[in-house]
Amino acid sequence: ACATTGALDERDPWEGFNRGVYSFNTAMDTILFDPVAKVYDFITPDLIDNGVSNVFSNIGQIAVIANDILQFKFEQAANDTVRFLINSTFGLFGFFDVLGSSLPSSEEDFGQTLAHWGVGSGPYLVMPFLGSTTVRDGIGFAIDGIAFSPISYIDNDLTRAGLMSLNFIDIKSDLLSAVDLIGEAAIDEYEFVKNLYFERRSNQINDNEFADFPEE
Repeated sequence: ACATTGALDERDPWEGFNRGVYSFNTAMDTILFDPVAKVYDFITPDLIDNGVSNVFSNIGQIAVIANDILQFKFEQAANDTVRFLINSTFGLFGFFDVLGSSLPSSEEDFGQTLAHWGVGSGPYLVMPFLGSTTVRDGIGFAIDGIAFSPISYIDNDLTRAGLMSLNFIDIKSDLLSAVDLIGEAAIDEYEFVKNLYFERRSNQINDNEFADFPEE
């Protein structure tokens, strides 16, 4: 769906640019990333696939804990720290999610931290390869991925790039079924994905309490 909507969406003043990037991302998924993700999904046993996802999720706990603290959610930070330490030790660097749903992780990130501090979302933005975000959340994503991620501090470029690529393909593999459903359900796929993004971010920022979007 390439046509823009009739009414101007104030959240999306760069709609023309964003639709172009969305089309580019869709083409790259079709040509490259989805086939690679399907091969990865086919050749990787479920135990290994889940373990890889768990390891990267465990690494992401460091950013979660940092943002817990920056939002003054100290009890939540303590719970996430316990989860990180137990999974990093007894769970073999997070390969096994020892605690599972008995002590679920929170989902804090630096974009939510900025929102907590009163920073508005800014315009909607579709980033090449990475997809939906806003100006605020894009900055937050960069901070989480650079300042709070141990992977960014690895000196060896090849190792760092390999781990980042594996994480990306693992995420793409996990999202394959969801992408198919979106394509089947959406009349205007771009609008559907955008609205879904804003609703999800609003719920995350409000700790899963209902809030109307656009969120700020």
